[in-house]
Amino acid sequence: MKFLFCNKFFWLKGGAEVSFFETAKLLESKGHKVVFFSMKHSDNFPSPYEKYFISRVDYEGGGSIFSKIKAAGRLLYSFEAKAKIEKLIKEERPDIVHLNNIHHQISPSILHTFKKWNLPVVMTLRDYKIVCPTYSMLANGKPCEKCKGGRYYWCSINKCTKNSYAKSLVSVVEMYLHHKILHIYDLIDVFISPSKFLKEKLEEMGFKKKVVYLPNFIDAEDYELEYKYTQKTICYFGRLSKEKGLFTLLDAMKGIDVKLKIIGDGSLKECLRLKVKSENSDNVYFLGYKVREELKNEIKNSMVVVFPSEWYENNPRTVLESFALGKPVVGARIGGIPELVKDNETGLTFEPGNTKDLRDKIEILLAKPDKIVEMGKNARKFVEENFKPEKHYEQLMEIYKMAMARHK
Repeated sequence: MKFLFCNKFFWLKGGAEVSFFETAKLLESKGHKVVFFSMKHSDNFPSPYEKYFISRVDYEGGGSIFSKIKAAGRLLYSFEAKAKIEKLIKEERPDIVHLNNIHHQISPSILHTFKKWNLPVVMTLRDYKIVCPTYSMLANGKPCEKCKGGRYYWCSINKCTKNSYAKSLVSVVEMYLHHKILHIYDLIDVFISPSKFLKEKLEEMGFKKKVVYLPNFIDAEDYELEYKYTQKTICYFGRLSKEKGLFTLLDAMKGIDVKLKIIGDGSLKECLRLKVKSENSDNVYFLGYKVREELKNEIKNSMVVVFPSEWYENNPRTVLESFALGKPVVGARIGGIPELVKDNETGLTFEPGNTKDLRDKIEILLAKPDKIVEMGKNARKFVEENFKPEKHYEQLMEIYKMAMARHK
């Protein structure tokens, strides 16, 4: 079969992109062909399909009023994406489309092209954008479900998009246009949810389309495990952004006789550095962005991994990768995290945003080095038994068959 894979970023920006590329690699290993559609960017991996990629748009940067208006229009409906993906389809003639993160930079406008070419469509949901104008289901740093049942206007009332009335209004218009006017998501045959939590939350929010649970996979053989540790350190790796609970983590580290390694990059980097410097936190180290073996080695040398997120996490690869390396995780009890971090089995959970609870859980593990090794072994076994590539492939192919049957 020939698959058309769509994602707005074509480099390892985060866990969603890792899963995107790993899934494509898995299909190719089984003899299938994968064609890619994405956005041009200086960090992109090389691709023979780059000539079809849409031009870059940056919603984070500045620019003129004209450029901002143009970007807002593209967020709502991208005629460029629609035209370019049609050229790609004409050239490659895929059998089925698999969407990942497409909102804003690509937009759902491409769905009309798939309908024109009578292509079955599957979409993996990496966040809550399908029911939340800002994707995160957060308002003022706290979980928010006010848009339940399609009441998207709450985003504008609460200035949920970057604390701006104007940007929030654009987000609201986007949701009403796609859901209530164009009904564009009716053109997707099957949605995939990597966590049970996300699937259930979508149903609670009033989303009525077909959603199938299929977690991310990880090939444990690619991870050389290390149950013991060479450094008295704990580790956080991932995006440095507000919803990840990093301020809570820094506060929890005060007075603990262990070093914290923070690995990653993001919008919160300088704020975090400033906090560490101003509070003379001499047990916190920023290692920057790391990938592949360099990242794995830092994790293996650590005692445990901490995942203090404060939003409804989906099926975080951070946890799966830690488990594959033989490391237990101290994770916030929110979203899909408790589906992976089982108390006293594969790690410990704590109340999200609760500094004392997080500190207590870290100290419990520091006092029980044998327990760290035991839970690390449980974590590795958990990954090996439940997140095998072969199992994922079989279930994914069944979902593709389901999508083709529903499309007819």
